[in-house]
Amino acid sequence: MASSTGRTIALKEFDDAKTGVKGLVDSGMTSLPAIFHHPRAHLSMLAATSHLSIPTVDLSLPRPIAVDLIRSASRDWGVFQLINHGIPLSTIHNTISAIRSFHELSSAERSQFYTRSRDPGFSYNSNLDLFHSAAATWKDTLRVSFSPVRPDVDQIPEVCRAALVTWDECAKDVAREVMQMMCKGLGVDTKRLEAMTCLEGRTTVAHYYPPCPEPDRALGTVDHTDAGLLAFLIQNQIGGLQVKSETHKCWVDVKPIPGVLVVFVGELLQIISNNEYKSSCHRVMANSSDEPRVSVISFYNPGRKDESDFYGPLSELLSDQKPACYRNLNMVELNKVFRKEPIGNKVVLKYCKLP
Repeated sequence: MASSTGRTIALKEFDDAKTGVKGLVDSGMTSLPAIFHHPRAHLSMLAATSHLSIPTVDLSLPRPIAVDLIRSASRDWGVFQLINHGIPLSTIHNTISAIRSFHELSSAERSQFYTRSRDPGFSYNSNLDLFHSAAATWKDTLRVSFSPVRPDVDQIPEVCRAALVTWDECAKDVAREVMQMMCKGLGVDTKRLEAMTCLEGRTTVAHYYPPCPEPDRALGTVDHTDAGLLAFLIQNQIGGLQVKSETHKCWVDVKPIPGVLVVFVGELLQIISNNEYKSSCHRVMANSSDEPRVSVISFYNPGRKDESDFYGPLSELLSDQKPACYRNLNMVELNKVFRKEPIGNKVVLKYCKLP
């Protein structure tokens, strides 16, 4: 194990290159740098069961049936696959292709956009928690904050600008429908989440996982739960995404299916639903194929982010028999808690849980 000082120097050198993991691959590197080594004990648990799959919800079914499917999937798994959602397959393909095109620009072109700034708008870097995680993960990421403040679209690289703007609009329409159905499943007004501005805090995050020279020693994304409300994911045909089944106590592969949206319940929705819906723990294995893995995730959160805007268990769901499991918090607190720790599991839930 490298010394703490040596590791810090290596991390800074990697970050200062401003070309991410793709830059290491382009350099012809054939062995995995030490900053990406994950503990062997952790990697030994990567095997997933083959006899389970996450639930699928068909939005072309009669609405009461679809609502029941979403409710049970959100309660038992915290994740489900969405089909017949209305987004053209060509739009999904174009979005994934545009993200790949950005990450495969020359190092000189990509490095112009590399930044550690958390300001709204566009950013590109490798590993959000690079300097305080136990080990770096084998991926690069671009991020666009679409609302509540609309970005200057000229900040988005031209190679993926139109595709990302189009994707945000298409995904938002499906997210609205899913939120309404989730509310119906909870027995509250169908526009309750929308009234809480949960469609107004939208961020698109796109990951690029190049082929890894030693995938048995690395991870693409560590196991974690999403801190926010909801996330919608599309992916290319290179697998690696796994979801943990709390019921069966095992990991389950989420095999890529063309046109499918994967919907994740986040910790904030678990809080708002007072544990009726459960956040999903998931991870991505390091890419062992010869082609890059690409995924695009749309995150949804409340748009009202002032310190006076609090979010907690819905009053309609509380009673003497079902008291609140969590205290209220604002988005300032949520973001502070999320950014303070390395990416991990149930961080916000632990922070808000009542005795």
